Amino acid sequence: MKWMDEIRFDEKGLVPVITQEARTKDVLMVAYMNREALELTVSTKKMHYYSRSRSKLWLKGETSGHFQTLLSLRADCDNDTLLAEVEQEGVACHTGSKSCFFKKVYGEEEAEKPFGSILEELYETVLDRKANPVEGSYTNWLLDEGIDKILKKVGEESAEVIIAAKNSSKQEISYEVADLLYHLSVMLAHQGVSWEEALKKLKGRRNKKKSEY
Repeated sequence: MKWMDEIRFDEKGLVPVITQEARTKDVLMVAYMNREALELTVSTKKMHYYSRSRSKLWLKGETSGHFQTLLSLRADCDNDTLLAEVEQEGVACHTGSKSCFFKKVYGEEEAEKPFGSILEELYETVLDRKANPVEGSYTNWLLDEGIDKILKKVGEESAEVIIAAKNSSKQEISYEVADLLYHLSVMLAHQGVSWEEALKKLKGRRNKKKSEY
Protein backbone atom coordinates (compact mmCIF):
# COMPACT_ATOMS: atom_id res chain seq x y z
CA MET A 1 0.00 0.00 0.00
CA LYS A 2 1.52 3.26 -1.15
CA TRP A 3 0.23 5.32 1.78
CA MET A 4 1.91 2.94 4.23
CA ASP A 5 5.29 3.78 2.69
CA GLU A 6 4.72 7.40 3.66
CA ILE A 7 4.34 6.62 7.39
CA ARG A 8 7.41 7.85 9.28
CA PHE A 9 8.41 5.12 11.70
CA ASP A 10 10.98 6.17 14.31
CA GLU A 11 14.53 4.85 14.66
CA LYS A 12 13.13 1.73 16.36
CA GLY A 13 10.68 1.14 13.55
CA LEU A 14 7.65 2.25 15.57
CA VAL A 15 4.86 4.78 15.17
CA PRO A 16 2.52 5.93 17.99
CA VAL A 17 -1.17 5.16 17.55
CA ILE A 18 -3.99 7.02 19.29
CA THR A 19 -7.02 4.74 19.44
CA GLN A 20 -10.40 6.43 19.63
CA GLU A 21 -13.89 4.96 19.91
CA ALA A 22 -15.71 5.93 16.73
CA ARG A 23 -19.16 6.31 18.33
CA THR A 24 -18.30 8.38 21.41
CA LYS A 25 -15.01 9.91 20.20
CA ASP A 26 -13.46 8.93 23.54
CA VAL A 27 -9.72 8.32 23.44
CA LEU A 28 -9.31 4.72 24.58
CA MET A 29 -5.56 4.20 24.61
CA VAL A 30 -2.20 5.10 23.09
CA ALA A 31 0.14 2.36 21.87
CA TYR A 32 2.70 1.66 19.16
CA MET A 33 2.78 -0.22 15.87
CA ASN A 34 5.62 -1.42 13.71
CA ARG A 35 5.14 -2.05 10.00
CA GLU A 36 3.97 -5.63 10.55
CA ALA A 37 1.41 -4.62 13.19
CA LEU A 38 0.07 -1.95 10.86
CA GLU A 39 -0.21 -4.38 7.96
CA LEU A 40 -2.00 -6.95 10.16
CA THR A 41 -4.38 -4.29 11.47
CA VAL A 42 -5.35 -3.19 7.97
CA SER A 43 -5.66 -6.73 6.57
CA THR A 44 -7.64 -8.21 9.48
CA LYS A 45 -9.52 -5.06 10.61
CA LYS A 46 -8.51 -5.99 14.18
CA MET A 47 -6.11 -3.73 16.06
CA HIS A 48 -2.59 -5.14 16.41
CA TYR A 49 0.12 -3.33 18.34
CA TYR A 50 3.80 -3.76 19.12
CA SER A 51 4.75 -4.09 22.79
CA ARG A 52 7.95 -2.21 23.57
CA SER A 53 8.32 -3.90 26.96
CA ARG A 54 7.90 -7.44 25.56
CA SER A 55 9.38 -6.73 22.12
CA LYS A 56 6.58 -8.57 20.33
CA LEU A 57 3.36 -8.08 18.38
CA TRP A 58 0.05 -8.38 20.20
CA LEU A 59 -3.57 -8.53 19.11
CA LYS A 60 -5.80 -6.37 21.26
CA GLY A 61 -8.40 -8.63 22.89
CA GLU A 62 -6.55 -11.89 22.22
CA THR A 63 -6.67 -12.87 25.90
CA SER A 64 -9.47 -10.62 27.23
CA GLY A 65 -11.92 -10.90 24.35
CA HIS A 66 -12.09 -7.10 24.22
CA PHE A 67 -11.25 -6.75 20.53
CA GLN A 68 -11.04 -3.47 18.65
CA THR A 69 -12.44 -3.46 15.11
CA LEU A 70 -10.77 -0.90 12.85
CA LEU A 71 -13.19 1.50 11.14
CA SER A 72 -10.81 4.21 9.93
CA LEU A 73 -7.17 5.19 10.11
CA ARG A 74 -5.62 8.64 9.71
CA ALA A 75 -2.08 9.99 9.76
CA ASP A 76 -1.19 13.40 11.16
CA CYS A 77 0.34 16.19 9.06
CA ASP A 78 3.88 14.84 9.58
CA ASN A 79 2.93 11.21 8.97
CA ASP A 80 4.53 10.22 12.27
CA THR A 81 1.41 9.58 14.38
CA LEU A 82 -1.70 7.56 13.58
CA LEU A 83 -5.29 8.03 14.73
CA ALA A 84 -7.40 4.86 14.65
CA GLU A 85 -11.17 4.96 15.02
CA VAL A 86 -12.46 1.64 16.27
CA GLU A 87 -15.47 -0.23 17.54
CA GLN A 88 -14.50 -1.38 21.02
CA GLU A 89 -15.83 -4.64 22.42
CA GLY A 90 -16.03 -4.46 26.19
CA VAL A 91 -13.37 -2.24 27.74
CA ALA A 92 -10.01 -0.97 26.50
CA CYS A 93 -8.09 -0.71 29.77
CA HIS A 94 -6.64 -3.66 31.69
CA THR A 95 -8.01 -2.08 34.90
CA GLY A 96 -11.56 -2.72 33.69
CA SER A 97 -12.19 0.91 32.72
CA LYS A 98 -13.61 1.73 29.31
CA SER A 99 -10.67 4.01 28.53
CA CYS A 100 -7.10 4.09 29.82
CA PHE A 101 -7.59 7.84 30.37
CA PHE A 102 -9.79 7.77 33.46
CA LYS A 103 -7.55 9.67 35.92
CA LYS A 104 -8.50 13.34 35.94
CA VAL A 105 -5.49 15.44 36.96
CA TYR A 106 -6.52 18.95 35.90
CA GLY A 107 -9.44 20.93 34.50
CA GLU A 108 -12.95 22.10 35.17
CA GLU A 109 -15.81 19.76 35.91
CA GLU A 110 -17.06 17.97 32.84
CA ALA A 111 -20.20 19.10 31.09
CA GLU A 112 -23.32 17.09 31.78
CA LYS A 113 -23.11 13.81 29.90
CA PRO A 114 -25.83 12.25 27.73
CA PHE A 115 -27.87 9.43 29.22
CA GLY A 116 -25.99 6.67 27.40
CA SER A 117 -22.66 7.97 28.67
CA ILE A 118 -23.96 8.05 32.25
CA LEU A 119 -24.95 4.38 31.97
CA GLU A 120 -21.53 3.51 30.56
CA GLU A 121 -19.83 5.48 33.35
CA LEU A 122 -21.90 3.61 35.95
CA TYR A 123 -20.99 0.32 34.27
CA GLU A 124 -17.29 1.25 34.33
CA THR A 125 -17.56 2.06 38.05
CA VAL A 126 -19.03 -1.39 38.70
CA LEU A 127 -16.22 -2.97 36.66
CA ASP A 128 -13.68 -1.01 38.68
CA ARG A 129 -15.23 -2.28 41.93
CA LYS A 130 -15.07 -5.79 40.47
CA ALA A 131 -11.38 -5.43 39.64
CA ASN A 132 -10.46 -3.34 42.70
CA PRO A 133 -12.78 -4.20 45.62
CA VAL A 134 -13.50 -1.48 48.17
CA GLU A 135 -14.28 -2.42 51.74
CA GLY A 136 -17.86 -1.58 52.67
CA SER A 137 -18.93 -1.13 49.03
CA TYR A 138 -22.52 -2.22 48.36
CA THR A 139 -21.51 -3.05 44.79
CA ASN A 140 -18.78 -5.39 46.01
CA TRP A 141 -21.22 -7.00 48.46
CA LEU A 142 -23.64 -7.71 45.61
CA LEU A 143 -20.90 -9.08 43.37
CA ASP A 144 -19.61 -11.30 46.17
CA GLU A 145 -23.12 -12.63 46.89
CA GLY A 146 -23.40 -13.77 43.29
CA ILE A 147 -25.95 -13.84 40.50
CA ASP A 148 -28.88 -15.16 42.54
CA LYS A 149 -28.73 -12.22 44.96
CA ILE A 150 -28.22 -9.76 42.11
CA LEU A 151 -31.23 -11.12 40.21
CA LYS A 152 -33.32 -11.01 43.38
CA LYS A 153 -32.52 -7.30 43.70
CA VAL A 154 -33.33 -6.72 40.01
CA GLY A 155 -36.69 -8.39 40.58
CA GLU A 156 -37.38 -6.35 43.71
CA GLU A 157 -36.50 -3.08 41.99
CA SER A 158 -38.66 -3.98 38.98
CA ALA A 159 -41.59 -4.50 41.36
CA GLU A 160 -40.84 -1.13 42.99
CA VAL A 161 -41.01 0.54 39.57
CA ILE A 162 -44.41 -1.07 38.94
CA ILE A 163 -45.73 0.13 42.31
CA ALA A 164 -44.39 3.65 41.71
CA ALA A 165 -46.08 3.77 38.32
CA LYS A 166 -49.37 2.56 39.82
CA ASN A 167 -49.08 5.39 42.36
CA SER A 168 -48.53 7.87 39.48
CA SER A 169 -45.74 9.54 41.43
CA LYS A 170 -43.12 11.06 39.06
CA GLN A 171 -40.59 11.48 41.87
CA GLU A 172 -41.09 7.90 43.05
CA ILE A 173 -40.91 6.54 39.51
CA SER A 174 -37.62 8.32 38.71
CA TYR A 175 -36.10 7.16 42.02
CA GLU A 176 -37.08 3.52 41.52
CA VAL A 177 -36.05 3.48 37.84
CA ALA A 178 -32.61 4.81 38.88
CA ASP A 179 -32.33 1.96 41.42
CA LEU A 180 -33.35 -0.55 38.75
CA LEU A 181 -30.77 0.75 36.26
CA TYR A 182 -28.05 0.52 38.90
CA HIS A 183 -28.88 -3.11 39.71
CA LEU A 184 -29.14 -3.94 36.01
CA SER A 185 -25.64 -2.48 35.61
CA VAL A 186 -24.33 -4.77 38.34
CA MET A 187 -26.02 -7.76 36.69
CA LEU A 188 -24.55 -6.87 33.28
CA ALA A 189 -21.06 -6.44 34.72
CA HIS A 190 -21.33 -9.74 36.59
CA GLN A 191 -22.33 -11.49 33.35
CA GLY A 192 -19.76 -9.71 31.20
CA VAL A 193 -22.28 -7.84 29.03
CA SER A 194 -21.92 -4.08 28.50
CA TRP A 195 -24.66 -1.46 28.20
CA GLU A 196 -23.22 -0.70 24.77
CA GLU A 197 -23.97 -4.24 23.61
CA ALA A 198 -27.52 -4.06 24.94
CA LEU A 199 -28.18 -0.63 23.42
CA LYS A 200 -26.82 -1.82 20.07
CA LYS A 201 -29.49 -4.52 20.07
CA LEU A 202 -32.13 -1.89 20.79
CA LYS A 203 -30.82 0.32 18.00
CA GLY A 204 -30.77 -2.63 15.60
CA ARG A 205 -34.41 -3.41 16.33
CA ARG A 206 -35.34 0.23 15.84
CA ASN A 207 -33.56 0.40 12.49
CA LYS A 208 -35.27 -2.77 11.27
CA LYS A 209 -38.72 -2.14 12.71
CA LYS A 210 -39.21 1.63 12.80
CA SER A 211 -42.83 1.23 11.78
CA GLU A 212 -43.47 -0.96 14.82
CA TYR A 213 -42.20 1.63 17.30
